[in-house]
Amino acid sequence: MVRRKQIRALATELLQNAHVEKPPVPIERIARAVGPRVERGSAPKDISGFLYRDKKSGASVIGVNSDHPRNRQNFTIAHEIGHFLLHVVDDIHIDRDFRVMLRNQESSQGTSVEEVEANAFAAELLMPVNILKQDLAKIDRVDLENENAIADLARLYRVSTQAMTFRLINLGYIRP
Repeated sequence: MVRRKQIRALATELLQNAHVEKPPVPIERIARAVGPRVERGSAPKDISGFLYRDKKSGASVIGVNSDHPRNRQNFTIAHEIGHFLLHVVDDIHIDRDFRVMLRNQESSQGTSVEEVEANAFAAELLMPVNILKQDLAKIDRVDLENENAIADLARLYRVSTQAMTFRLINLGYIRP
């Protein structure tokens, strides 16, 4: 079961500690504050990032595929912070580029809860509901047909249009 309330509370606490009051969220500064060092480098196209923890030293690294668009890199960093704070990671956890599917082999095996939680955490951290509400109040109409409004919000929050669209759907601001 996905721990949505805990995830929102944790993301809210991090944002408050970082004194974030408007977008974009300084995701690398937040990563450093919680522990992992962020490293960018070229990787195969299907790898978005990874989280590495050295059990002996306690050091941790978030690796980000530098070949991906910058907004995607931001989401990857937030996603890996989610794994760092929410899940036990033994040595290394590699995240491959995901596709949104209703059913896939992973979800049918029941092993995707950690990925769903890490994605939910990334959305809460990069597109905080309280700040997003303020920005949405300034827009006449937000729906799937108003692509410009969604794209403008995505640019403001430095996330992909797809991530912003899913966030607005999940928060009930637009209907799919």
